[in-house]
Amino acid sequence: MFLLNRHPDYRAALDPADVETLGPAGADAITAHLAQRENHRPTPLHSLPGLAAALGIGALYIKDEGRRLGLGSFKALGGAYAVIRLALEAASEKLGRKLGDADMLAPAVRAVAAEMTFACATDGNHGRSVAQGAELLGAKAVIFVHGGVSDERVAAIARFGAEMVRVPGTYDDSVVEAARVATERGWTIVSDTSWDGYERIPGLVMQGYTAIAREGLAQMPERPTHVFVQAGVGGIAAALAAQMQTELGEERPFFTVVEPALAACIFEAARQGRPVKIAHGAPTVMAMLECYDPSPLALRVLYRAADAFLTAEDSDAVEAMNRLARPVAGDPAIVAGESGSAGLAGLLAALRDPQARATLKLDANSRVFLVNTEGATDPARYAELVGLKPGEVAA
Repeated sequence: MFLLNRHPDYRAALDPADVETLGPAGADAITAHLAQRENHRPTPLHSLPGLAAALGIGALYIKDEGRRLGLGSFKALGGAYAVIRLALEAASEKLGRKLGDADMLAPAVRAVAAEMTFACATDGNHGRSVAQGAELLGAKAVIFVHGGVSDERVAAIARFGAEMVRVPGTYDDSVVEAARVATERGWTIVSDTSWDGYERIPGLVMQGYTAIAREGLAQMPERPTHVFVQAGVGGIAAALAAQMQTELGEERPFFTVVEPALAACIFEAARQGRPVKIAHGAPTVMAMLECYDPSPLALRVLYRAADAFLTAEDSDAVEAMNRLARPVAGDPAIVAGESGSAGLAGLLAALRDPQARATLKLDANSRVFLVNTEGATDPARYAELVGLKPGEVAA
């Protein structure tokens, strides 16, 4: 399904609070933070001229977040960053002096962090980031996962020392349970989705994601004409859309939000023009995007800064994984997980739909920017869907 943005706020200026968090100043803040992270390197931007030619477009670029901060996912940028910022703020208040990113590993900060517990719900990747940030500071992390999260993804979180809690139901059920327990016990909730009265911390998580757009625009040889970015609750899509709008203004690329057809809560919120929770149905292969209740904070941005909304089938995602694993001659091989490939899945779906292709003006002059949001975060599942192990593709 394809839908142009018809919301009354479309192309309106972003809310000032969102500009502060997700605009140039926000990107500057995460850039300064990453400069203090010992294992940080900008992730690569791959050019795929062979695939672009095969698809009938001018150029195709993929920002590969499968190597971000050792976690294999773009979410390495969000949860850990929020945890560290919150711990620094708590330490600043207790010590009576301003502390910054350069102080994150100081004994005084670790002493304060050791008394803090950070909690969140996750499909896998966000929880790994929160757990990593807590471990880095010596804080405690309690991570809530729903029944659909694989044992392999649970183990990947637990290796950072996090306490794991299984919750019956969906991701949205785990969000509610994490918030309930954390509130009762005085823990700090680090959610990547917002709700009424709770926006600042999800805003910090989203601020972390602005690094992807900042780096990507600097790495590209010319400005993109089109962007396809996947969405679960909407955080990464909103962060990148805000960056594109505030950095490029009227020259920003046409921005399309991509979701699984089986879990398209942002699409339905765009269709109805208001936040809406959709019914839980059959699980999607794009497990990290299986969300049924959009983030109001993300929607506020996307209603203004996204141009279109698109759904992709599970078969599109599996095809995208395989196209990247078995590239056209001359293109690099890319390990893209089921959800990591969703941006390309959306592009493939749009190109197959004559109306969408014409409306989006996808042709030989198009320069498309995508984000591989994760590598093989569940290697066994990856091998099942691609027929190759991640290491075989990477080699």
